[in-house]
Order: sequence, then structure tokens, then C-alpha cells
Amino acid sequence: KVNTKTMHEYYTHTSETNMDLGYGILVNKYYSLPDKYAPDDIVSMSSQYAYPDNSIRSEVYDAFKEMCKAANADGITLIVNSSYRDFESQKEIYEDYKDKNGIEYADKYAARPNFSEHQTGLSLDIFSPGYGMKTFENSPAFEWLSSNSYKYGFILRYPKDKESITGYSYESWHYRYLGKDLAKRVYDSSLTFDEYYAYYLDK
Repeated sequence: KVNTKTMHEYYTHTSETNMDLGYGILVNKYYSLPDKYAPDDIVSMSSQYAYPDNSIRSEVYDAFKEMCKAANADGITLIVNSSYRDFESQKEIYEDYKDKNGIEYADKYAARPNFSEHQTGLSLDIFSPGYGMKTFENSPAFEWLSSNSYKYGFILRYPKDKESITGYSYESWHYRYLGKDLAKRVYDSSLTFDEYYAYYLDK
């Protein structure tokens, strides 16, 4: 808890993440993006890989397409439901949660603008046809991703029973791109990315 800052209340003792780490940046309830950050390599995603109006950073898209091809070869269909969100979109989502259910609820289920992984352009919410948020963890696609996503640069960002470290409820569908090398190291460590960052990346 000391190393990951989780001994402190959410959104206190915050600092700007180290953008020099590239795909290894940490964005959570203690580390923020530069104000109104927007990547300069966002591309639209084809309907072959995502529902309408999704976009993501170019390298992440290439990696996801590679992963989809491998999954398809194993009889698995993957599709993206949510991807890059700019500052204004994230602000709107957070404010809507807060207005309807209060700030405590909003902070549990949504990120504040500048503190959102989706704003990095490195996160994808991945599903499979016929499965939603409540059922995706029981799908063949989730089982496949659990064993293979790191090979294509992705990790499960908010694992089960790790809410006290990640600050978010378990999300079987939320995957973060780190690049193949770092994703394998995090996967092999069996740590959350928050812990791995604190121990090995935050020098």
C-alpha cells in the first residue's frame, strides 16, 4: 500500500505520470495525464474489429488486429466495445455518474478526466458476441485472453480481488496495451500493473 500510494485516499497525493515511459505510463487515481492530454496517433477502428465510433492509437490497433487473427484461428471472436476517450468525453461520463449516483459511486466505477486509462489511447474494452459485462468472464474469449493477451502486448488491467490496489472493481473486459516485452514481464510477475510499476518502473 505504501509503494502503490493506496494508503492514501483516492485522488489525494496525486502526481503527473512519467510520460517518458511511453507505453509503460501508469494512469490511475494517483497518477494523472498532463491536463487535457490527447495522443497524436489516434486512428478509427474498422467495424470488423469494433462497434461504431471507436478509435485507438495506431500501434495498439495493429496489435489488436494481430491478436484477433490469432483468436479467430482458435475459433474465438473478439470485438471492441469502448476504446479511446478524449478529455471531454471522459468528463461527461464521470459527471453523469456523479450527478445520478453521487461522487463515491462515480469514483468507484468511472475515472475522473485526466485520470482515465481510456484517455491514454492504450486501453480497450474487449468483448465477444453474445456476452456482456456480467457474463464475459465466463466466455471462451475471456479464457483465451487470460492465456494469450500478453503475447500481443495486452494485460488484464483490473483483475479480480485486486480492487484495493487498482482502485477499480474487477473488469474482465478491460485490457491495457503495454507492448509485448513489458506485457510479458507483468504477466509473468502475477502482479497488478500498479504494483509492477511501483516496484520496477518508478525509479
